[in-house]
Amino acid sequence: MANRVKENLSNIKNLVDKYGAKIVAVSKYYGTDRMVEAYEAGVRDFGESRLPEAVKKINNLDDKINSDCSYHLIGHMQTNKVKWAVGFFDLIHSVDSVRLANEISNKAIELGIKQKILIQVNNANEEQKFGIAPSQLEYMINEVSKMDGIELMGLMNIAPLCDDTKLIDKLFNEMYKLKETYHLDELSMGMSHDFKIALENGATIVRLGRILFE
Repeated sequence: MANRVKENLSNIKNLVDKYGAKIVAVSKYYGTDRMVEAYEAGVRDFGESRLPEAVKKINNLDDKINSDCSYHLIGHMQTNKVKWAVGFFDLIHSVDSVRLANEISNKAIELGIKQKILIQVNNANEEQKFGIAPSQLEYMINEVSKMDGIELMGLMNIAPLCDDTKLIDKLFNEMYKLKETYHLDELSMGMSHDFKIALENGATIVRLGRILFE
């Protein structure tokens, strides 16, 4: 199995590296044994979402692995879970409200750190998905810029799960334009089924689970 993960990673990296993007291995559905396999294959960034279970899982990993890896919170987070995430995750991808950002900032100030975040944008306007509308982005960036405990790194997006590649391409291109408009560094978009389209549209981070682990 470890060889399978290594083989998958090698095939993926050949493409991702051409675009200068980073792979975040979505380990939220897999145990620590699979995370160790991925680490041994060369993965150094892992994406989790189920708090506080993710914290417990990561803390069960070897200290050497933890000191060598970065952890990303990629799923929706309620404000009452902020205490688990701030200072533990290197990057929180899914900040989708000023209220949540403010809670993150307050906790970060309490810890004496700046928490790196991405703002999640739902430009497909899918009711079942979190994220702000593009029309709200300027306001949110302005508000977040006033928060002393936050370092805004960029944007995050989850495209519709569908076979309409033209639609996905359009949505990802819109995200890239938003990133450029607001002079942000990071753009987290693209998963196992659409990461190639994301890379073509300027993704700096792709979040890969099934295509890496299976």
